[in-house]
Amino acid sequence: MWERLLLFLRFRDSRFEDLTRENATTVLYRDFSAGLVTAMTAIPMAMGFAMAMGLRPEQGIIAGAMACLVGRTWGGSKYQVYGPTAAFIPLIYACMQKYDHGFLVAVSIMAGLVLCLCGLLGLGKIAKHVPNSIVVGFTVGIGITIAVTNLYDVLGIEAKSAPGLWAKLSGVVEHAGEASIFALVLGLLTFGLTRYLLRVSIYIPAPLIAVGLATFLAATVWADKGLSLISTKYGKIPTDFFVFTPPVLPALTSEVIMDIAYFVVAIAFISGVESLLCSSMADRLANNQKTPFNPDKEFWGQGLVQIITPLVNGFPCTGALARTATSIRAGAVTPFAGYFKFALKLGMAMFLAHWLEMVPMACIGGIMLWVASNMINVKEVKHVLAGSRFHAALMTYTAIMVPMTDFLTGVLSALGLYFALRPFLERPARPAEVETEVTEMVA
Repeated sequence: MWERLLLFLRFRDSRFEDLTRENATTVLYRDFSAGLVTAMTAIPMAMGFAMAMGLRPEQGIIAGAMACLVGRTWGGSKYQVYGPTAAFIPLIYACMQKYDHGFLVAVSIMAGLVLCLCGLLGLGKIAKHVPNSIVVGFTVGIGITIAVTNLYDVLGIEAKSAPGLWAKLSGVVEHAGEASIFALVLGLLTFGLTRYLLRVSIYIPAPLIAVGLATFLAATVWADKGLSLISTKYGKIPTDFFVFTPPVLPALTSEVIMDIAYFVVAIAFISGVESLLCSSMADRLANNQKTPFNPDKEFWGQGLVQIITPLVNGFPCTGALARTATSIRAGAVTPFAGYFKFALKLGMAMFLAHWLEMVPMACIGGIMLWVASNMINVKEVKHVLAGSRFHAALMTYTAIMVPMTDFLTGVLSALGLYFALRPFLERPARPAEVETEVTEMVA
């Protein structure tokens, strides 16, 4: 364990093996370019994630920047980009509806300590035993949850969204008369333009361009249409991003203790599984022929992300599939790409703060619909369906239970069914497999 700890604390390790004295200029230029493209893409997404979680928009910017700095320093992957992810949205939203940011900081720190301990104990390989069918079902369920949650903003409905899938859908029907055609057009424009531009080229900062165009329309042609803006809901976006936010726990009752356990386990589980999934994808996408990612060190890095990031007014983050793929396809070679993303994202956010306040909430809803559509990967679903009926049923069960109940209930009950029924129902996958295209997973 001591040797593992020394490895975890070492800054210069195999993650930098592709950087040599001979190629330093070329590699650093590629890393800078990748950091710039990723930063421009990440700003509107990070704000959208934060607001969907019940937090302020600037907290998404802070969390994405700080998580990338910490994760790239102590994580186990050469290429992974850390930041807010869709998988955390329903969990953090539920936490913020019941408690405050201080409570979120406290449970995130506890989860971070759990992850650090898992890394020290060499438990990184355990997360690999989670079957792909449950991971796919989980991502589909989260995608459904995000899409339904953001219907209010896309439709321009200003009523407060109720918790629960059916309650949200019922609320949309109940308040349908309050919907704004102008908000709907802006939301669909943001969604469609983001999707189209990224298909043209990964180097285009599509979310930023789409949000910029829609914001221009809202501020000029449709300035008198009563569109809800970020400033309407959240006021001025401050530029003093880093604010120390200490952990705070309410009086410990049996209910609070149960909630603490729930959120700690959920944060640790999401962080661990998604970061290892993202690290594995990154090695494949980058065609890494040298040292693969270290799952134990990745757990260690994830733990420090969950400890440090919330303390500076952020929230739990993990490896981001889409931004990692963007970074790799834009030329990233070493963790320096993450450091450039950290600095460029904060610098651009400070410069753009005044204009970001003018973004319509419908645009944020459109960005989140785009995120939700990326969560449901048709080829991955077909890949699971082409295998055994057992795994197809597990995927379907998880995809239904996650939005109908909550993340932990859906995933843990699916895992329970998997380990209980595996000895009786596990069968080899049928040969007609559908190869999952990594590029489509993150497109």
